[in-house]
Amino acid sequence: MLFPIGFGGSQRSGGSKRSGGSKRTRPTLSIIVLATVALASCTSGPSAPEDSGYATQIEQARAEKDRSFTEDPDSPIPAEKRSKILPLKYFPIDPAFSVPAALRLSKDRPVFDMPTSTGTLRKMQRVGVLEFTLQGEPRTLDAFVENGTQQITSLFVPFADLTTGTDTYSAGRYLDLKPTSTGFYVIDFNRAYNPTCAYSPTWECPYPPASNRLKVAILAGEKAPPAEGA
Repeated sequence: MLFPIGFGGSQRSGGSKRSGGSKRTRPTLSIIVLATVALASCTSGPSAPEDSGYATQIEQARAEKDRSFTEDPDSPIPAEKRSKILPLKYFPIDPAFSVPAALRLSKDRPVFDMPTSTGTLRKMQRVGVLEFTLQGEPRTLDAFVENGTQQITSLFVPFADLTTGTDTYSAGRYLDLKPTSTGFYVIDFNRAYNPTCAYSPTWECPYPPASNRLKVAILAGEKAPPAEGA
């Protein structure tokens, strides 16, 4: 079972290739950590979460992720660091950071060399551009898949914002979105998570491209782990 949230786009340095072309992109773990982003098929696109169970769902998923990171042998957090890093730190859950978006597809799915934390380049295809409004301003984020992907099962959306390098991890954060048949999505920054290299340098993680550097503070999702020696 692929670990769908928490490791998108990351691979262990020097890892072996696995079935399905994952190339250790996400380590196998026994627990699905976060629920898929809520989707709707109405022509106006999905709306932001309003039900009282929304925050509870996210809180439960975060607790489950902490348990997975503690117990699973494929955890990216070295055993000697777990007491310091866990539980993972987050901004308060804020539904205002969950917004509807529309995906404008690329015509030819261009290939990009995306820099990574180990200095290598990862070839990624840009599927399209997610267009949305946040805090009253129109914004965009590019959505990617690994080069050579035939059947898209998840869109990889790395991003940086005005909290990057201060409250949040210096190399940015990630979102994973399940493809829809309508082209409408929900971008829920409360589900933003750190790449695995935030916990251990033995993992290789792609950096967000310039197009995905938002000029707004995303005060939602996972915060930076404690610094070494802190």
